[in-house]
Parts: sequence; C-alpha cells; structure tokens
Amino acid sequence: MWLFYQAGMALTLALAGPFLLARRGRHYLATLAGRLGHYPAGHTPGSPIPPPGGGLWLHAVSVGEVGVAATLARHLPAEAGSPLVTTVTPTGQERARAAFGEEAAAYLPFDLGFAVHRFFARFRPRALVLVEGDYWPLVLREARRRKIPIAVINGRVSERSFRRMLRFKRWLGPLLGGIDRFGMQTTVDRQRLLALGVEADRVVVTGNLKYDTTEPDLDPALESLIQRLATGRPVLVAGSTMEGEEAQVADAFELLGGGERALLVLAPRHPERWDEVHRQLQQRDLRIARRSRFAAKPGEPDEPPPRVDLLLLDSLGELAALYRLAAAVFIGGTLVPTGGHNPLEAAVFSLPILVGPSMHHFAEMAQHFDRAGAWERVADAESLANGWSRALDDPRAAAGRGERARVLVEANRGATARTLELLEPLLATLRGAQES
Repeated sequence: MWLFYQAGMALTLALAGPFLLARRGRHYLATLAGRLGHYPAGHTPGSPIPPPGGGLWLHAVSVGEVGVAATLARHLPAEAGSPLVTTVTPTGQERARAAFGEEAAAYLPFDLGFAVHRFFARFRPRALVLVEGDYWPLVLREARRRKIPIAVINGRVSERSFRRMLRFKRWLGPLLGGIDRFGMQTTVDRQRLLALGVEADRVVVTGNLKYDTTEPDLDPALESLIQRLATGRPVLVAGSTMEGEEAQVADAFELLGGGERALLVLAPRHPERWDEVHRQLQQRDLRIARRSRFAAKPGEPDEPPPRVDLLLLDSLGELAALYRLAAAVFIGGTLVPTGGHNPLEAAVFSLPILVGPSMHHFAEMAQHFDRAGAWERVADAESLANGWSRALDDPRAAAGRGERARVLVEANRGATARTLELLEPLLATLRGAQES
C-alpha cells in the first residue's frame, strides 16, 4: 500500500511540477532541495541546524497557520526550547523566518519515503504539533515509528473537507489513529472528527488561537511613509486580495472618487502576483507607487514620496500592523470564491471592516461577525464603494461597528491557555528528554 501511495505521489508531483514551475518557478525552484530532504552542511536559509537531541516541531502550512504557531510559541514554557517550524508555501516560509528566525524555519519535505527519512534524520524532532491539521501519511507514519507524540492544535474540518473525508472514512483510521490529541476550534469541528471515527477521549474543543493574536508593532518608518503619502487624506486598506479581485477593488476606489477622496493601500495575497497586479493598475488613470520603491537601503537618502492615489504593498509581513492606520478595511479573498481570509488582524484595531460573500474558510467566525453587526457585507465594486463612502462620511457609525469587532475578539480569547493544557503531556515528553 505504501509503495502504491508513493508511486501516486511521485506521479502527481511529476505532472504538477511543470505547471507549478511555469507559474511560480522563482518561488519554488529555490525550495526543491529542502523539499527533497537535501540539507547541505552549515547554515542555508530555510535549512535550520537543530539543537542537539532535537526538540519541538510545529508544522504550519502557510501564513495564517504560522501566525497561530507564533501565538502559541510566545506562551510556551522555556524548557520547550526554540521550535522548528515547517511550512508548505513560500509566503508561509517568509512569515516563519520573520517570526522565528531563519535558522528555525524549513520546508516540509515531499511525502516521499527518502525525503521524509532525510528530514527526520536531520532535525530529529521529539514532538510534533500540527497547526490546524495538514495530514501527510508518510510523515505521520515516520513520526509514529519513532514514537514521537503528535497533537493537532487549532484544528478544523471544513464542510467541504468533511464531505470529501467521509467518502474515504475507511482509510482514515491509519492516518488519524496515531495522533494523540486533537484540539479543535469548535464543537462542530469536534463532531465531524467523531463522525470520521476518531475516539471521543482524544478530541477536545480549545477554541480558535487566532483570537489570541496580539497587536503587531508598526515600523515607524512605514508609518511615516504612509502619513506622507496620504497628505492628510484618510487611508483605505484592501488586504490579501486574490486574482480577479484587484480590478473590483480599483473600480470601487474610482467610483468613490479615487485619490481625491483617500489613499488606497492594496496588498495582494501572493508575492508572485505583485508585478502582474502592478501592470493591471497602470492601465488606470491613477497615480500608483510600489512600497518597494521607498524601501531605501541603510545610508541612502530618504526620497520624498510624490503624491499618489494608490500604494501597492509589495512587501511581506507589514500588512497586519499597517491596518492600524486605516479608516476602513476590505478583507480580500471574499469578492471571488476563494473562501476568505482572517479578519481578526483588522478587528483588533476597532476598524470598520468590509467583506464580500465568500467566507467559507472562516464560516463560524463569519457567523459571529454577522450576528454582532461587526462588519459590513458587500457584493461587488459598487457596494464596496458605497461601503467605503459610508465609513468616510459617518465616522461615528463606522467607529461603532469597529468597536463591536474588537469586543467580539476580546470575548473569544482564551484558546491559548486551553491549548497549553492540551499540550502538557507532549511538553512533558520534551522535558523528560532534556533531563535524560
């Protein structure tokens, strides 16, 4: 069975490889060595040198999961040491390096026997924590073979994933059976795991760690740049936009009145699309600048920025902190059917938030925001323009909606303590390893 699985995985990689390299080659080419389990001697970015005896391994797929891992790591006891953090996506890897340091971040290897064995031999983890899930059969099999305890934190099972997993329920026993504990976000997630055959005593509800995210610090240089670009105008932020969405956001901005009304900061979700989005925007009658233009090197003079209508945020790790400067925020991935993105990074700043109809990746969170009136739903460019206009014309009402969003965040905090309680047996294993 394992040989058939690896053959299928190899075939999938062979078929998908040319497409991925053609579409995102500059991001994936540099990661192939690590994904295949090749780790040269000495330090190379993304290939950490583990502490003697190994330690805690946190696996986080992409940017959102890395944020959860960082929230957890801030509260881990000192004896847990510095964790190794693995990701699947390049954007997640960048976020992991920024949050944990380059020597603590690596790519998860392809789920092929030789790559997985090399990974475990190099990093020698003693405990594995899967952030929100992401179950790879060979990785889990090797962890069980080495008697490494495994836990899931911030776990969730979406409606779409649940329907798909039910069809393969008979095969899920070996996959999920080796996981010691599941900490799930909601009772619905727990019930879905039970329906998939996981024993009730292994599954608890710990809540959503994303609610425990702290307010990030804003770089004073970036704050100064935004204030000078705004020249007294309010700032609108469209964060984590997806393909097919930037055009609608730009249409809404132009309907609003463009640069005469506000400065728009537009942040595409994926770095490989920055150039493409810039080309699209240049076809419009808008004065556009890229954030990277003002990232002066040390010792260079600070170029005074020209007046602009739209700033393309072609940088990583700055969006969450930049939200605090906004008069209103649009959460991307919601006007196109991609499932939405995390609104909490904006909600912690008591900001009026606008989102489209697509939020199925955050279904329960969206229900909370809908019931509390903590954001405004929009359907297209025209309704987004109208929503922005209302936020600018009636700041008192906008502030009330933003305050309801912040209160909602505060009311749902506390998952960190419950998650640490869930992980106590696993952390005890690490302490025992250090003592021995």
